[in-house]
Amino acid sequence: MSRILVVGSANVDYTIALARLPRSGETVTGGTLLVNHGGKGANQALAARRLGAEVRLIACVGDDAAGRGIRDALAAEGVDVGGIASTSEAATGTALIVVDAEGRNQIAVAPGANRRLDVETVARRRADFEWADVLVCQLETPVPTVRWALEEGRRRGVITILNPAPVPDSPIDVWPLVDYLTPNDGEAARLSGVAVSDRASAAEAAGVLRGYGVGAVAVTLGADGATCVTDRESVHLPAFEVAVVDTTAAGDTFNAALAVSLAERASLAGALRFANAAAALACTRRGAQPSLPRRDEVARLLGP
Repeated sequence: MSRILVVGSANVDYTIALARLPRSGETVTGGTLLVNHGGKGANQALAARRLGAEVRLIACVGDDAAGRGIRDALAAEGVDVGGIASTSEAATGTALIVVDAEGRNQIAVAPGANRRLDVETVARRRADFEWADVLVCQLETPVPTVRWALEEGRRRGVITILNPAPVPDSPIDVWPLVDYLTPNDGEAARLSGVAVSDRASAAEAAGVLRGYGVGAVAVTLGADGATCVTDRESVHLPAFEVAVVDTTAAGDTFNAALAVSLAERASLAGALRFANAAAALACTRRGAQPSLPRRDEVARLLGP
């Protein structure tokens, strides 16, 4: 089995499904509430586990019922939760999500305990970095912690993936430590300064980001698939057509599937196709972690 180490966030998600998203200052009623676990780190860890990998998660939750629930739920699915620390100084991270009838969403996050995932906490898990084939990080935890993790991954010869979400206001100085950068179109535009509206502009933005020292850049384009630029090629893989219900965690699923496929030494095109298929399936169900597909589901979508 491939070995995936995720360093990142863990949250409780409160999702309201509405007919449409509210405009500024507007209240839209008539929605339904779904409470689930989420957070980019936990989502990516669970997605990788459901896709067949051995997975370890390094994260921080509050010393509260929500934090204990997150740990227990991940452990029940087979994720190694030995690296999930708890703190009495902050509550478990919380996300408020609104989803419209077309699956589009708006998300607001109170990071809480995720901000307590410091370098010292992660450094105590050095053995996890030696164990891993692929390291996956995001930016819902402090940037210095992410940098340390990527440095340790690089030192250990591990493939490193950075999902640069959300893009912080402070400068990011980790680029040369990243083998695969996976922004969506908006993140790619903000980080590169190139307006991303189609495959060509996505490739242009990816080229700018590669100039920062990144190994490869895969820009996810929602219904238009993903464009990836490396030092040797530019590849576009189309999305799979599905009935979209909720796009929450589709990006997390893409990152997890990419990590699993790269750990299995798939080709770049094969890894991107696998990631697109997994992400598409995540759009067909509501919620973050409830939507994460299993390996057999992805295999059926990919076909013979």
